[in-house]
Amino acid sequence: MQISVSSALTVYHDGQFWVGLAEHVGDGRYGAARIVFGAEPSDEEILRFVTSKWAKLAFFGDDPSEASEPAKNPKRRAREAAKALKQPAMSTKAQQALANQRETMKRESAQARSQRRADEAEARFEQRKLKRKQKHRGH
Repeated sequence: MQISVSSALTVYHDGQFWVGLAEHVGDGRYGAARIVFGAEPSDEEILRFVTSKWAKLAFFGDDPSEASEPAKNPKRRAREAAKALKQPAMSTKAQQALANQRETMKRESAQARSQRRADEAEARFEQRKLKRKQKHRGH
């Protein structure tokens, strides 16, 4: 049984803020998370973030993906690294995963808001019932 896990953190400037794009492939599943750093992070700050907060990131996405085994040849790895540097920072797959995450959060917050409104309406109704009962008693 072979388990293949791959993670990558790409830091780029989106025009306003420095943003980190964390991508994770494990168990045939792909997940991405977006981290806003604000000011340009130093190498030490990025290392501290990876060591302390990486495990707490919520990677979303249910798309199975083929995780390829890393190449053994150092020249091939150098070519692949150079090719990866030429590609844009945010992949289409990561954008889709982040969009799915936003949609999920939107649905969950809408359900919570609806439940909260129903609870508040029920509480107001109970308060009115109690007030009517007190008036009826003739205080």
